[in-house]
Amino acid sequence: MNETLKGALYIALGACSYGILATFVKIANLEGIGTAGLAFSQYLFGALVLTLLSFMFSRNSKNIQIQTPAKNPKLKLMFFGGFLGLTSSFYYLSIQYVPVSVGIILLMQTIWMGVALEFVIARHLINSTKLIGAGVALLGTALAANVFESEVNLDLRGIGYGLLAAASYTGVMFATSKVSLELPLWIRTKYLVFGGLLVIILFWNFQIIDEFNWIVFLKWGSFLGFFGTILPPVLFNKGMPKVGTGLGSIISALEIPVSVFSAYLLLNENISFLQWLGIAIILISVILINRKSL
Repeated sequence: MNETLKGALYIALGACSYGILATFVKIANLEGIGTAGLAFSQYLFGALVLTLLSFMFSRNSKNIQIQTPAKNPKLKLMFFGGFLGLTSSFYYLSIQYVPVSVGIILLMQTIWMGVALEFVIARHLINSTKLIGAGVALLGTALAANVFESEVNLDLRGIGYGLLAAASYTGVMFATSKVSLELPLWIRTKYLVFGGLLVIILFWNFQIIDEFNWIVFLKWGSFLGFFGTILPPVLFNKGMPKVGTGLGSIISALEIPVSVFSAYLLLNENISFLQWLGIAIILISVILINRKSL
């Protein structure tokens, strides 16, 4: 029981860490700091620190024994790490056009996208409960995004970027659970972030030159890098083996209310009763989808 509780706490802390990111990115944007500079600073900080940590700790890490290790595991991690960079880029772009409380709801469409991906690559794992859970998630999304309130006009650009972020995040979830598991934790995390940094550079290119400076790196890059590219992956990798993916997925959904509540506190975003109801429905859908793996 103690190990299960520890694992649950690790995952809860990781979810809370992810959940506060968007609010602080929006605060930085309001201070006139560009998204390209923020994203590059975040991933540069993460890559530098993880390089140091992997050098310090990976020698004592135990590799997971895989019967048929994959070829070029580090290159595969960098490839899938590209989805990490795309997730941050699209998510940060999304919240420039929609409230943070809506942006996190769009990002968490990975709930049903994950079911869709599973249907494509492992159809035998899909059952009626998962399909119902995906449908419930869509209903909750409609409520949480204020679709039924006629006076609310959501920018289509924000919705589009949010859905692209969710699709990329689905790729990240696949990578963290399936790709190059034979490598130690610190090595896997490092190469995922390396891939994310490379995609950030390609995605934002010349905008980084215009927006990056060392003050942004020290003030915002260190904060976003620690809470976005270092702490959550480490906590999730420590917690998931202790509680299992089913319970872990449910606990990680804490990211939604944490993000919404932080936006309410720090950005004064109004959250209606219908939105809270939608968030509750989304959390119920996560439980439905993972019920048999608990």
